[in-house]
Formats: sequence, structure tokens, C-alpha cells
Amino acid sequence: MRRSYWVVIICGALVLTLSTGLRQTLGLFLKPMTFDLDVSRELFSFGIALQNILWGAAGPFAGAIADKYGTGRTLVGGGLLYAGGLLAMGLAAGAFEIVLGSALIGLGLSGVGFTVILGAVGRAAPPERRSMALGIVAAGGSFGQFVMVPYGQAFLEVYGWEVALLVLAATALIMVPLSWGVAGQKSVGGGPQSLRDALDEAMRHRGFWLLTAGFFVCGFQVVFVGTHLPAFLADQAMPAWLGGWALALVGLFNIVGTYTCGALGQRYRKKYVLAWLYIARSAAFIVFLAMPLSNASVLLFASVLGLLWLGTVPLTGGLVAQIFGPTYMSMLYGIVFFSHQIGSFLGAWLGGKLFDMTGSYDAMWWICVALGFAAAVLHWPIADRPVPRLAAAVARA
Repeated sequence: MRRSYWVVIICGALVLTLSTGLRQTLGLFLKPMTFDLDVSRELFSFGIALQNILWGAAGPFAGAIADKYGTGRTLVGGGLLYAGGLLAMGLAAGAFEIVLGSALIGLGLSGVGFTVILGAVGRAAPPERRSMALGIVAAGGSFGQFVMVPYGQAFLEVYGWEVALLVLAATALIMVPLSWGVAGQKSVGGGPQSLRDALDEAMRHRGFWLLTAGFFVCGFQVVFVGTHLPAFLADQAMPAWLGGWALALVGLFNIVGTYTCGALGQRYRKKYVLAWLYIARSAAFIVFLAMPLSNASVLLFASVLGLLWLGTVPLTGGLVAQIFGPTYMSMLYGIVFFSHQIGSFLGAWLGGKLFDMTGSYDAMWWICVALGFAAAVLHWPIADRPVPRLAAAVARA
């Protein structure tokens, strides 16, 4: 018997609380780990970048496995890899362990991240409630950032980065039993369409490529901020607590923002909501750069940015399901998400590279501004009607 979709939503949201929240703590470890281990910011940034690119590259495969065989084994394997990566970083003696741990976390995230969870929720929820359901479960990731960043910072400040990372590794293992609530959500009623047919259909759709290109920008922006904002503030002689609480506020307000974007996507055309979201992000960056830097301005910026942080996720996932149907949503969203992770790779690595070259993050902030406006332009012309196959099925019904 198929579980109530609310069980899938709750357990999926809790998995995202852990998987998304734990990875958002890693920016807190940039300065102490690079100082103690005598490695560059570029090296640490490369590790975070590698994590994101592997997460994206493995995402379509994890999604295809979950679509065909169900999500349970995918989530268990992802949770174990994730915990192993945090363990490797906690035992790090140099660059090798940082890169190895980051790689394992990236592979783990492909199994416990948005690709698999959103696909399961998209199949479990009724079509008329799908956008809202995706918004609710994505808000779990937002709550994780709010909870896990102060959690990680508390252990970091009291016990140091080694013990803090070991505690985070143990915490990651909680995802394994939570997989029960999402297990069993696989493709049903797919009709004559095979996985290959679904892939060919998406590849021929111009809107799929526009959506994929736009999601690159989301990854670039959020991972640059998540990785480098604490270091940026520390470089400006701001108090040590500010970076952690800024990221926590992003997570707190993202709960509201993600849920709201899911609700707006239920009422208005998702592509237009996405376009305005990217415009608002760029405006937030401009205002932050123009304001005098203070504790209040940082916390205000973090709160506003939180409203715009992961609202892209239910809207983008909702568009994939709306255009192509939910049957192979995990695989197709995984491909779109791979573009997000290419952007994440560049946002993390290029931030460290440009800082090491110039001693400043100024160029990165303005690149984020320009890319936000470009993403708005990309989303506007997307053809968001269901493909003819789905329209014909509705007509027959």
C-alpha cells in the first residue's frame, strides 16, 4: 500500500533538513581549517566546488535509480557516503582529506538531496497540490540551514573543527532511518514511455534547456554566498558570530520564502515567479554592496536573501513535472540540477580564486548581480505548457 503523501513530505523534509543544513555549515570551517592545516582558500574552495559538481553529475543517475527502483536504497547509500565524507574532513591532516571528504559528501548528496526527494514528493502528491507539497518539503532544507549552522558553530567554538566535524558526521547518520518514510516512491503508471523516451522528449524541448541554463545562476549565487560570506565578514573585522548567524537567518527566512514560492507557483505561472525572484536577488546584492557594512546591514541582507534563497527549487521542480509529468521527474530534475551544480562549482571555486588573486570578493559580488538579471531573461520565454503526450492523455481521460 502506498503511504500517505504527508508521510513522504514529512520524512523527505527531515532528510533535506539534515542534508542541506549540514552542508551549509562547511563555510564556517574555511578559516580555521585553512589556518591550522596551512592550505589556501582556493584549495578549500576547490573541495567545496568538487562536492557540488559531483553532487550534480551523480544526480541524474541517482534520480534514474530512484525513479525505477524506489528511493529507499538510494537514500541509505547517500546518507552513509555523506557521513563518511564529514568523517574524512574531521580527520583531515592536509589537502587530501579535505578533497576526499568533499567528494564523498558530494556523492552522498546526490542520493539524499533535492533530486531524489522532490521526485518522490512529486509522484506522491496529487497534481493539484504538487507545487505546494514541493514548497513544503523544500522548506525542510531551509529549516536545516537555520538549525544546523548554529549547531555546527557551537561545537566549532567549544571543541574546535575536528570534533565539530565528527559530531556532524554522526548527525548525518540520522538520514538512514528516515529513508523508511520515503522508500517505495517509484515510477508507476508510466504507460508506453520509457526512461530513454522521456530523456529524448526533454532534450528536444527548448524550455528544458532554458530552465537548465537559468538554474546555473542559482547554484553560482547561493554557493558563493554560503561558502564565502563568513570569510568575507571576518575579513572586514566583523565579529566572529556574525557569519554563522547570517547563514542561519538565511535559512530561517528561507522557510517562509520557499513555502511562499511554492504557493505562488500554484497560483501564477512559475516561470514568471522565477524571473522576478532572480531580479529581486540581484537587487538585494546591489543594496547590500551600497549600504555601509554593519551588524544590522548584514543581518538585514541575510533575512532578505533568505526569502529568495531556495524558492527556485519548488518552482523549477514544479515546472519539470508540469511540462513533462512526474513519472521521470527525479531523472529530469537531476539533469537540470546538474547545471545548478556546475554553477555551484564555479561560485565556490572562483570566489576563492579571485580572492587569492585580488585580495577581495568585489568582482564576485558583481558577477552575481549580472547573472541574476541574465537568469530572469532566460526564464521569461519558457514554453511551460504540458508536452503533447500529456495533453493527449488528458484529452483521452
